[in-house]
Amino acid sequence: MAGKPYKHNKRGAGRFVQLPEWLMATEAWAVLKPGPRALYVELKRRYTGSNNGRIILSHRDAAAALGVHRNTVGPWFNELEEHGFIQMTQAPHLGPSGVGKASVWALDEYPLDDMKPAAKRFMRWTAKQKPRTKNRTHIHIAIGRTK
Repeated sequence: MAGKPYKHNKRGAGRFVQLPEWLMATEAWAVLKPGPRALYVELKRRYTGSNNGRIILSHRDAAAALGVHRNTVGPWFNELEEHGFIQMTQAPHLGPSGVGKASVWALDEYPLDDMKPAAKRFMRWTAKQKPRTKNRTHIHIAIGRTK
C-alpha cells in the first residue's frame, strides 16, 4: 500500500512565533498583563533570526497591529523594558530630512550582533515588594463600663 505522494514545490509551514517554555516559566512573564504579552509576540514576529538589535517598531505600527490606540502601547513598551524582555537600541528621532524615525528594539532572549551571549535580564527580574505599613487597629473605647 503506497502512502501519499510527495508534494513537489513544497514550501514549508511558513513563519511562526515560538515562545519557549523556560521564558514563560519566569516570574517576569507570570506578572505581565495580556497587553505587554501581545506586544512581545508582535516584536518577536518581526524578528527574523538575524536582525536582533535592529527590530523596527513604532508605537503607531504596534497599535495598528494590536488593534489599540497608539497611546496605549507606550506603557506596554516601558513594562517590557522594566521586566527585561526588550531593550531600546536606538531612540526615536527626526532623520536628516525631518522625517521621523521609529524606535529600534532588541529582544534580550537572543544575542546581539556583537556576538556576546544573550543578556536574559528577565531571568533575574523579581517583583518589588511594596513597603508594609503598620496595621492601624482601632481602639474601642467602652463608654460607661467600669470594672
